[in-house]
Amino acid sequence: MQAQDRRAAIADYKKRENEPGIYALRCSASPGTVWVGSTPTLDTIQNRLWFSLRHGGHTHRGLQTAWIAHGADAFTFEVLERLEPEENAYLARAQLKDRATHWRRALKAEAI
Repeated sequence: MQAQDRRAAIADYKKRENEPGIYALRCSASPGTVWVGSTPTLDTIQNRLWFSLRHGGHTHRGLQTAWIAHGADAFTFEVLERLEPEENAYLARAQLKDRATHWRRALKAEAI
């Protein structure tokens, strides 16, 4: 990659708009077990989750235990809801929290 192309790619990456939303992790080895979380960056959360789980460093002990017991192939990542980006950080956090609570109740899921 040429230096100019690299600079353009970096500039495009920095300009991208983050998409907040709610996601779920499901384990096929234990049907009905669902974990729901929220994030201001849907495009990167799956990589972060898989990385921490692969290295045994995820903070949710139940999720980490299931990952170790059943392996990566037993897990699926699903976007439940995409939210419009909010200018106000306080409102954005409140909206994520509210929608995550809704999905946890609807799916009888654990929080991540």
